[in-house]
Amino acid sequence: MKPKTIQEINQIYNLEIQKIVKTIKKQKPKKVLLQFPEGMKPHAQTISKEIENQTNTQTFIWMNSCFGACDLPTNTKELGIDLIIQFGHSKWRYKDNKNIKEL
Repeated sequence: MKPKTIQEINQIYNLEIQKIVKTIKKQKPKKVLLQFPEGMKPHAQTISKEIENQTNTQTFIWMNSCFGACDLPTNTKELGIDLIIQFGHSKWRYKDNKNIKEL
């Protein structure tokens, strides 16, 4: 399979690269961990390089499983990770579900 360009990937997924770049430039992390669901992992290196090129920060790709927004990597503090960016297909919308009550 030929690797896709960042433009081709962004046509499939709404990557929100500019939002990510803005956040990184504002927070100034040194190490950023990128976490992807299985379907996006083939594009992880292209996305990582794009973020590094636009922010001048070091990114790492979490290759372990990712089952959703509650599945955060462990030991990130020991690795010196300053920011985790988790990519996914859907927004986290508990407020929209009437069966789940907020505390």
